[in-house]
Amino acid sequence: MSADLTCPDCGTVYAAGPDEPWRCACGAPLEFADRPLPEDPGALELEPGRGLWNFEPWLPLEERVSLGEGFTPLVDAPDWNADFKLEYVFPTGSFKDRGATTTLSRAADLGVDRVLEDSSGNAGAAVATYAARAGIDAEIYVPADVKAAKLGAIERTGASPVRIEGTRQDVTDACIEAVEGGNGDGGDGPGDAESEAATRQAGAGWYASHAWNPAFYAGTMTFAFEIAAQRGWTAPDAVVLPVGHGTLFLGAYRGFSLLSEGGVIDEVPRLLGGQEAGCAPIADAVADGTATDPDEPSVADGIRIAEPVRLEEIREAIERTDGDVLALEPSTIEDTLGRLHRGGFYVEPTSAVAPAALERYRERGVLARDADVVVPLTGSGLKIE
Repeated sequence: MSADLTCPDCGTVYAAGPDEPWRCACGAPLEFADRPLPEDPGALELEPGRGLWNFEPWLPLEERVSLGEGFTPLVDAPDWNADFKLEYVFPTGSFKDRGATTTLSRAADLGVDRVLEDSSGNAGAAVATYAARAGIDAEIYVPADVKAAKLGAIERTGASPVRIEGTRQDVTDACIEAVEGGNGDGGDGPGDAESEAATRQAGAGWYASHAWNPAFYAGTMTFAFEIAAQRGWTAPDAVVLPVGHGTLFLGAYRGFSLLSEGGVIDEVPRLLGGQEAGCAPIADAVADGTATDPDEPSVADGIRIAEPVRLEEIREAIERTDGDVLALEPSTIEDTLGRLHRGGFYVEPTSAVAPAALERYRERGVLARDADVVVPLTGSGLKIE
């Protein structure tokens, strides 16, 4: 049976079940009460075909739904003096499959029959695909102008897409309202009885949110486990990632932290992020001078998140790893995308953010030219057609 949930802010514990809340009554994101600690990696037998589920002993949930995802290639990119981890070769074309397999595994374990998710496209396609694999109905809330390829990927699974006009936050708000059965945002104040009742999964379905659901982060932790395993159980000096809600950034932080705590690696690598100028709230939070305007035209729509749910956790990860997050101009991202394509990496625009950030960090002297760096390429170019 799945592990119970707990609130790291107020300490409230919630029993696992299909009616468990999607957030605490105090308003904070929930986490798993159970936190397995990695053992000696020499005792871990990596089985072909199990993909990221090879790390099941290190996860607070069990495999129920899988498409063999994980262990994406870690390849040398000499033109960038880095290793690229090709997260775009997942079954649905993005790293979001890491969180989808674990989230839908938990949903299946709990006996959930319907899930809801809000997404700019990739997370929705991943959740819809794994819900189909599990035989669970899915409703995916997306922006009205979602790319046709991503909308088609959702529709072909049999899931129901719901297109919402307005900002990306409007999409989230509409999905949460549906999750809560039309009960609005769950009350006016944290901790009141109305809020606690409204945030339980008693509305239109179970919230399979890549921003809120702790099962999703259990999946993205495996990104760190894989990097260490592929490098002979060592960590790089730094990892440079794109950051929106921070699902991969925080997954990397949690995974490397567990490996360090378990004595598997010597220390957690520096975590460095990139956002797009115009919608860079995390860069705003750690440095001055970055303008955030959700209405400004975007290149990297996959990370266009004006209000990250776990902003404080991201700031903590940055501080503890001597990390940073910076903002990049759309023209820089577009130039980097072209360079990636010419180098044989057929990725979507959001994937160009991390390599562009890598170059900027080197220009600023934040990273040495010879630093040992891993950069994930997060989404396939096939999903921009």
